[in-house]
Parts: sequence; C-alpha cells; structure tokens
Amino acid sequence: MTSIALIEAAAKRLAGHARRTPLLSSPFLDEIASRPVFVKAECLQHTGSFKFRGGWNAVSALVEAGPLGGVIAYSSGNHAQGVALAAKMHGIPAVIVMPADAPAIKIANTRALGAEVVTYDRAREDRDALGARLAAERGLALVKPFDMAEVIAGQGTTGLEIAEQAAEAGVSEAAVLVPCGGGGLTSGIALALRARAPGMVVHPVEPEGFDDVARSQAAGERLRNERLSGSICDAIITPVTGDLTWPLLRDLCGPGLVVTEEEALKAMALAHDRLKIVLEPGGAVALAAALFRPGAGPVIAVASGGNVDRAMMIRALQG
Repeated sequence: MTSIALIEAAAKRLAGHARRTPLLSSPFLDEIASRPVFVKAECLQHTGSFKFRGGWNAVSALVEAGPLGGVIAYSSGNHAQGVALAAKMHGIPAVIVMPADAPAIKIANTRALGAEVVTYDRAREDRDALGARLAAERGLALVKPFDMAEVIAGQGTTGLEIAEQAAEAGVSEAAVLVPCGGGGLTSGIALALRARAPGMVVHPVEPEGFDDVARSQAAGERLRNERLSGSICDAIITPVTGDLTWPLLRDLCGPGLVVTEEEALKAMALAHDRLKIVLEPGGAVALAAALFRPGAGPVIAVASGGNVDRAMMIRALQG
C-alpha cells in the first residue's frame, strides 16, 4: 500500500528531475470566489501535467529493480507523455495505448517523445485488457495510470509541495480541490497532507456526468461511470477508481464536487487572463469548483494539466 514513506522516497527520486511548480494567486480570483484562492500550477510540470511525477517514480523503481526491456502504459494523453518522457530519459522503449479520440496534440506529443502509440476505441474496447495483452506479448512492464503504489506516491509529492508552499503563505487550514479521474493524484495528495498538513481537507472534483467518485463517496461503495466518453474533460474520464485509490479517497477525502463543462471553460479563461497559465478542461475543474462553488476559508485548487488543443483553448477564451 502507498504510504508517506513511499511518497518521501518518490520525492528523493524526483529531486533534480521534476519541477517544484508554483502556488499562484490573484486578487481577481479571490473576489470571484469571495475567499482566498491559491492555484498549484502542475500545468507547468514537465510534459504539461502532474503525470510526470508518477511516471518518473514508477519507471525509476522498475529500473532499480533490475534489467528492463521497456514499459507500457495506457492513457488519454497526460500519463502517456509522462511515462514516455521518463522512459526516454532512462533510455528504455515505451509503448503507449491511447484512445483514438484523445486530443491530437497529446497523441503527437507522445510520439514526439519517442514512444510507440497504439490507439483503441474507448467505448468498445477494454484498454486494461489491451495493455495487459501487449505487455505479455512484448515482455514490457506495465505502468498503470493511477492504481499503482509507485504512481500514487509520485503524484503525492504534489501534496508535499502544497504543504510547504501553503505554510510559506501562512495557510495551515484550507480546502484542497483536486481534479479526479482514477484518483491517483487525489489520493496521493490526501495521504501527503494527512501527514504534513492535517488542517487541510482534500476534495475530489469531477465533471458533470462522470462523477463516479462523488457518487461512490455518497453510496459508501465503489460505483462506475455509465459512459466512458463524451466529455471535453478527457484527461479525467475513467471507468472506475482503482483498488488502491478507492480506500484512500473514501477514508481521507471530504465530499466530492461536480462542475459543468461550461464552468471548466470559464475557469480556463480566467486562469489565462488572471494567472497567465494555460489549462485543459480536465485540469481546470478544481479551479472551477474553487471559483463557482461556495465555501469558507482559503481554498487551494490543483491545476493538474495544460495539454489543450488550440481549438478548445479558443473556445474557452471566446466564452
């Protein structure tokens, strides 16, 4: 199981490789939310999202364990790029299984990082089964997108930084809102903050219609999404949370929040205008919840990714 010790070990592996992304703020955003708003800009991480953290930690752990012929991962794009870059930096091959409807920029960037891309139909094909088959056929080590201890630990280093940076800003109690798909980032941050900043409460944030985590929390049991496609928030669309992430989400997090696609697009535009950062829809849902859902006291929103097509960014900016 993932623990604070694994997150601390991940931080040591990532030192000198991952960026310590900034914690940003703007009085304009504070005014909209009627409370202090801080934004953890993981969109400025290598490959444009937090996924490099988990990818680097997992690939590093596999390399440390012994000779490795290569790695395989499945992802809509951000995990793909994180693993592809980590594999390239370690000098090993990477095969990435990606949905055919993933944003073109994510597929192109993954290939540009030297990975072989295998596409699939996310509505008709099982990516887990496809990935497992390719791994067995080619002798590759599977790096899961969220349900893997080393991946969760790598993402949890974001929480260590939030604890340090919030303390520097004089904030010891806050709601921490995190974009949530399979739950690797959310559960990792929750585990790190429980140890380092217990006054902070993590809340998963999901897009409307794909809120399996919020529904699972309310039901007390793990539920699935009825649909697997059809949202502009592609980066955080998963069938169900993982065997490792669900207990952490259930036991360590506050109630999940749900935002609309329109609110995510508004948050993208505000992040561009007020913070001068670029977010993708899935990476903007936490900021959307911080701005458009009522709450008291400081709020920290994780801006998890910025890999967005130009057309989608133009759509957000044009309102």
